[in-house]
Amino acid sequence: MSVKRILLAEDDKDDCLFIIEALKNRGDFFLMPIAENGVELIEYLDATPPAELPDVIILDQNMPKQNGLQTLTLLKKNDHYRHIPSIVYSSSTNNLLIEQSRKLGAILIFNKPSTSTEYNKMMDDILTVI
Repeated sequence: MSVKRILLAEDDKDDCLFIIEALKNRGDFFLMPIAENGVELIEYLDATPPAELPDVIILDQNMPKQNGLQTLTLLKKNDHYRHIPSIVYSSSTNNLLIEQSRKLGAILIFNKPSTSTEYNKMMDDILTVI
């Protein structure tokens, strides 16, 4: 199995640390530089050559400047990176967020995990669909 490159948009430092910690003992994911918001994520993707694009993008819904759904909308409108599987996660997932995320093209929607076991389960679930 090849190592999958993850691009994460997350503004919460604690959540970033949780993901870093969850991935450090896994050999199946490589965490690319973390974007603090959707604007940074799009700028990063625009500057990335096609061969170096991530295999999956994880978007926090609640970010400053540009939230997860706004970013997902822009991702799916751009031919350079519309093909990259995108995931939305949030500390408060509800039916409206799930419906909107799916409509915009997210392949998975998660509640933010709170334990390393839950983060590993989320990463396992991601591997099954990318």
